Amino acid sequence: MSGHMKELTKGIFKENPTFIIMLGMCPTLGVSTMVSNAIGMGVSVIFVLTCSNMAISALRKIIPDTIRIPSYIVIIASFVTIVEMVLHAYVPSIYAALGVYLPLIVVNCIILGRAEAFANKNTVLDSALDGIGMGVGFTLSLSLIALIREVLGSGTITLFAIGSFDGVIEIPLLHESPIGVMTLAAGALLVMGYLKAFFQWKTARGAK
Repeated sequence: MSGHMKELTKGIFKENPTFIIMLGMCPTLGVSTMVSNAIGMGVSVIFVLTCSNMAISALRKIIPDTIRIPSYIVIIASFVTIVEMVLHAYVPSIYAALGVYLPLIVVNCIILGRAEAFANKNTVLDSALDGIGMGVGFTLSLSLIALIREVLGSGTITLFAIGSFDGVIEIPLLHESPIGVMTLAAGALLVMGYLKAFFQWKTARGAK
């Protein structure tokens, strides 16, 4: 596998930000109650992470070390503002559902962590690939947690409304008798714990 491909794919499994590195836990707990919310947050993070990585990598030799963290926050906040304005204008339902977690992307540990650990030491191309890979890994993880929680906790799968389809798929039996704890923070922690154990097992098995 080429170096560029490794940078693109490492965030999906080997260095998955949710299950391996354990970053970005607040939005994971907060918005993983519905699949549509998870996808909306994930796509927002992909955009912000990729664009901020590229900008920080391009400016890494210009930004003084003494103010690099404030500079990173300003750059990230600029892209988060773009995301907020676009969602507010074109997808108001997702904008409202994400609530405070959308502006909090500015201080998301995944984005600041990749800026500090990768973007300020590597080329623009590698930083872009790193951002896409980590963002996709975060989106897949968040969507998987949301799918399990929503199916068990509400008996539904909420997607995006298209035409006459209202975006809600009801699961027989579970819709009538859901497991209420899955809609709470405790349910999110349970799901994350089991998935974390599975990823650790797969990682250890792969190492052997």
